[in-house]
Amino acid sequence: SFETEVPTEMEMERRISSTLAFLPWLVCVDGERMAGYAYASKHRERAAYRWCVDVSVYIRDTCRRSGVGRALYTSLFALLRLQGFCAAHAGVTLPNEASVGLHESLGFRPIGVYPRVGFKDGRWHDVGWWQLPLRDRSGEPGPTLPMEALRRAAGWDEAIAAGLKLLSR
Repeated sequence: SFETEVPTEMEMERRISSTLAFLPWLVCVDGERMAGYAYASKHRERAAYRWCVDVSVYIRDTCRRSGVGRALYTSLFALLRLQGFCAAHAGVTLPNEASVGLHESLGFRPIGVYPRVGFKDGRWHDVGWWQLPLRDRSGEPGPTLPMEALRRAAGWDEAIAAGLKLLSR
């Protein structure tokens, strides 16, 4: 993460509420502790970008390599497809073999690198960008489904179950 300070609980609540107005934010809980979360955000503000999203996944250190990231992303991508989004983009601070491996194993392909774009911990960091096609982009896309409609859509339960199934292995 390029956070330079840990966000407060109130700030995280604000971010989650703001995201959930338009896009999914999923949380995986292990007992009483959060194991990880994944969410989508607008790729850019201009109208022509409205069918593309950026995605992020964060996994608690003790839950890494347990399938939580894959499970969260599996459900998130299924929900984004239901909403009508066409592509997901993920930025990865480099080097990060584990994150690159996860993204590429899920079908993401590298599309470029922003060299020395973020300064943290006393040094500059590169960010690589990966893209995952979610739907066909050969014609004009239809409208995207708002969150309130997505929650009632046929396919919601299946999208969530697809990720949960990966956790019960």
